[in-house]
Amino acid sequence: MTLLTQIWNFFSSVKLAIFTLCAIALTSIIGTIIPQGESAAFYIKNYGEKTAQFFQVLDIPEMYYSWWFVGLLGILSTNLIICSLDRFPSVWKIITTDNLTFSPERLEKMPNCQKWEFATDKLDHIQIAGLLKENGWTATSRQFGGNELFFSQKGKWSRAGVYIVHFSILLIFVGAIIGHFFGFKGSVMIPEMGSTQKVFAYKNAGTLDLGFEVRNNSFGIEFYDNGMPKVYRSNLTVLEDGQEIVTRDIEVNNPLTYKGITFYQSSYQGYQDFIVNITENTSGDVKSFNLPFQKQMAWKEKDLQFGIINAEAVGQRVVRAKIWFKSGENPPSAEWLKDNDQATFTSGTKEYTVSAKQMYATGLQVAKDPGVWVVYIGCGIMILGLYMAFFMSHQRIWLYKKNGSPVPQLWLSGSANKNKMAFAKIFAQLKNHIEQQVQR
Repeated sequence: MTLLTQIWNFFSSVKLAIFTLCAIALTSIIGTIIPQGESAAFYIKNYGEKTAQFFQVLDIPEMYYSWWFVGLLGILSTNLIICSLDRFPSVWKIITTDNLTFSPERLEKMPNCQKWEFATDKLDHIQIAGLLKENGWTATSRQFGGNELFFSQKGKWSRAGVYIVHFSILLIFVGAIIGHFFGFKGSVMIPEMGSTQKVFAYKNAGTLDLGFEVRNNSFGIEFYDNGMPKVYRSNLTVLEDGQEIVTRDIEVNNPLTYKGITFYQSSYQGYQDFIVNITENTSGDVKSFNLPFQKQMAWKEKDLQFGIINAEAVGQRVVRAKIWFKSGENPPSAEWLKDNDQATFTSGTKEYTVSAKQMYATGLQVAKDPGVWVVYIGCGIMILGLYMAFFMSHQRIWLYKKNGSPVPQLWLSGSANKNKMAFAKIFAQLKNHIEQQVQR
């Protein structure tokens, strides 16, 4: 046995496939238990210095990209390819074989075989193809030596199910490779009324240019009675060359996707600054201001001055703010407002509606994965292959009309490569149907 043959036999082994799959499954538990992508200080603090050094040697913090895990995937891929190349030709031969060349001796030896004897004129009047069609079997036939053989089959492509699964796994791997080399994952914090064209990448801690601008128009949050966040959402706008392209709200599990880049709502951060909206009720003019806490600001065109002079908070959440407001030379006034509530201030002949809310930054996870559709297609193909492999079987039926013997005979034979008990019931139903037709 040559070295090439030994290598081929090794990689075509089913035992190797089982071992590799078990190894991948067991080692994946490590990546589930141990947090991924954290800093070196995190692992030293939680696992100790020596264990953290061991993690670095085995690339545990980035386990799914480690040399040994990628090596396992490479062995599995090689195993699937060589197994398919080694075994599929014989399966293809079965799928495409001419089943009307089967000898009577071979049909007679099948586990499912039934024979009937008839008078000559009785057998001539039996419509064999019609009998099969009545039971859902479309038959082809061939005559030889005065005899006639009918054949029908179902589910012949189910034999290829396991190889379709092999192909789907390789396709999923290809999609993951495309996403790894041509995609990215990152994050960004965008304050309300702020925008960005860059995100921070996870892998190299650098920044990536999006190629367009994302603006956080507003951030809204609802809390439970105990102060825990209930729902939070961001209103984002995508801009290119200063033009607004798309605006929409995003929430957890309801992201925004633009040019293959997806923005997921993941977190938020409360600031000590406030967003103040002022409306002059007479003219309808509205303006928004980013107002630092206990700092005075002015709307010069309207000769207005205002500021947040006090606030009440629960943790980092502001529940009430006291706003100071002054118009021209008129005396100032102040009023407490609940977060995001509004109040009306009257100064001379003019009336102003003022609202104030705590300023937040929205935390976004940003991902681009051009291979995701390849992965989705691979998963769909895998479902098809698994269905074919486990829920379908290759069922074959032969009816042999034997005219050459002293007493004309009709043979019914059949076989199935899987689920033989279910096929035995189908065979018995067909046999009973034929006997009922013959007895008429």
